Amino acid sequence: MFTKKLACIIGGLGLAATVTLAASTSIMSIQVRKAEIRETPSYLGKIVTTMAYGDKVTVQSGNGAWMQVLSAGQSGWVHSSALTKKNIVMKSGAGAQTTASSGEMALAGKGFNSDVEAQFKNNHKDVDFSWVDKMEKIKIPISDIREFAKDGKLAAGGGVK
Repeated sequence: MFTKKLACIIGGLGLAATVTLAASTSIMSIQVRKAEIRETPSYLGKIVTTMAYGDKVTVQSGNGAWMQVLSAGQSGWVHSSALTKKNIVMKSGAGAQTTASSGEMALAGKGFNSDVEAQFKNNHKDVDFSWVDKMEKIKIPISDIREFAKDGKLAAGGGVK
């Protein structure tokens, strides 16, 4: 008798956990051209896959500005700025909608975009931007960044270990 009650209680808890999980998940769309899905909630996390604009994901949980997502059996973390609750419908031709890249989204979030850059350059004609342009073209492999962070004892979320 006790075993049956215990089994019912455990089964009920399992059902409640399933209902809670289902209620806490949501379907969202990728709103940037290319979203990098990472192994950990950090820009230093290993990229496990990439997703394209309009792809759908199931948000499983969150950690600050990072969302744990699931799509096509692949689980990982993506920054919330790459997600939207809007249902994105792909269009072709003249009615097609465009979106900003993840880099443009990050700069726009800081109040900086190509229009602001053009205006700044126009207002500061005496400044040589050629070195800035060269630096923007530098691509550092993520393995080098991880090694730098490890050597410097930097924590993935910021600060020092």
